[in-house]
Amino acid sequence: MKKTRKRYSGMESNIIGAIVMLMVVFAVVVSVLGVLSFNSAFKKEISTSTYHMADTATMLVNGDELDDYLAGEKKEEYQQAKSYLDVYCKKIHVSITYVIMVDTSDYGHFVSVFNCVDNSVDNTSYTEWEPGYRRETTNDEYRRKYKAIYENGSDCETVFRFNTTDGQHPHITTMVPVRDSEGNVAGILCMQRPISELSNARRPFLITTAVSALVIAAIASVFIAMFIKRQVVSPIISVSKEATRFAAENTKGESLGKISSYEELQNLAGSIETMETDMVRYMDNLSAVAAEKERIGTELSLAKNIQENSIPHKFPAFPDRDEFDIYASMDPAKEVGGDFYNYYFIDDDHLALVIGDVSGKGIPASLSMMATNIIMGNRAMMGGTPAEIMHYVNNRICAKNTVGMFVTLWLGILEISTGKLTYTSAGHDDPAVYRRDGTFELQKTKHGLVAGGMADMVYKDIEMQLNEGDKIFLYTDGVPEATDKDNNMYTAARMLEALNIHREETPQQILKGIRSSVDEFVGEAPQFDDITMLCIEYKKNHTGGTNA
Repeated sequence: MKKTRKRYSGMESNIIGAIVMLMVVFAVVVSVLGVLSFNSAFKKEISTSTYHMADTATMLVNGDELDDYLAGEKKEEYQQAKSYLDVYCKKIHVSITYVIMVDTSDYGHFVSVFNCVDNSVDNTSYTEWEPGYRRETTNDEYRRKYKAIYENGSDCETVFRFNTTDGQHPHITTMVPVRDSEGNVAGILCMQRPISELSNARRPFLITTAVSALVIAAIASVFIAMFIKRQVVSPIISVSKEATRFAAENTKGESLGKISSYEELQNLAGSIETMETDMVRYMDNLSAVAAEKERIGTELSLAKNIQENSIPHKFPAFPDRDEFDIYASMDPAKEVGGDFYNYYFIDDDHLALVIGDVSGKGIPASLSMMATNIIMGNRAMMGGTPAEIMHYVNNRICAKNTVGMFVTLWLGILEISTGKLTYTSAGHDDPAVYRRDGTFELQKTKHGLVAGGMADMVYKDIEMQLNEGDKIFLYTDGVPEATDKDNNMYTAARMLEALNIHREETPQQILKGIRSSVDEFVGEAPQFDDITMLCIEYKKNHTGGTNA
């Protein structure tokens, strides 16, 4: 029997793919850091060991006789020292050991005293310098090293040459002073050692590190993917399949049951089941002639109820909290709309405030609104700043935004105990802020891009301090862009005038006053856009007291 190959949903594939890519990047970073750490440790070890070998070699050279050696005197002593250096050079497997006397006027030239070469160590082709051979200093780095030994009393200087220009292999050159009997620097002993062993040792280290990191990353990817699939993806897929099935068959399906431990997803599943039950009941009871018309009305009614039930609408919102007063309203232009607001406690001391406006109107906008509201609520409960939460919400919307819809969002988190409000905006209208004994004014800030416009956008956290009696008024563009029969707009200026007329009233009275002002301006013209408003008054002062 041929087995059916398992197919993954787009959401599941995207999430698993993102996790795998993240783990691969993690493995690469670990490997690179490991190689860098290995290189650093190796360079330190080879520098130290070469210094000890070079310092030992200085014991074979008499610093008091360097001038005599160059003058051709004491040839027998010179040859003996030269033979010792040759033997030592071969024993310790270094390419070159040489002693030079540097022109200290500018450190631009030096004269060779001893030069011992062993080309077999690194398959090189160096030629021994004769005593008295004079040449220019290789480069400025060598000049600085020579000067450090002669003038600054340095006991050791090291040069790494990984990229050579003379056709020779990469090597390390360690320089130590050759001193006379009075302790003065008479010359410099230089020891050149190949560092091919670095690449030889690094290759197996890199392979081991990379393979280990990839194995760990693969195991972590499997466990993370399984967790996310079980807790998030599978419940959403179940709801999506049931919604698709119901749209195609119009028959009551089996209960979804408890599909998730997240309340929002469970509520969404319950709403789907309620919608199915109610719609089937309506279709069974209606006659064939009125069935289509009634079905449309029922769907819109249910959609409106679901939309209304997806946001808080009972006031007072928090009867047991007297640190603030909050009120909100949403009036869609059609039966359902794309505007929404929300507020909820993240913890006992942090209140989230959300308002948004999805592009478009009607059912498509309302569905996008509900999805955005769920995504925002889930992510906010996980903690983080408003900018971090908005970054996540934007990416989630972009990931499945096949119809090109976008949403303007404003998210603020109020710290109740201090009055500090941290907020961010994804292309949403500026809030109006009232300071006690002052007037309402627009809080002008730089907006981020609308959510759903482009993935991986960076949003900015903005802080505002609220004092006792301060108020914030949030709204969608349906308020300032309300139009009369002559297509004249209400404007933000009229909104501020109305706000300041009611500035000392409660949030509920302020919203009623704004709506009355808008209705009076619009007159008999039909409502063009959704009108959503939210107002909060901060009542807690900084000493812990509240308004009487």
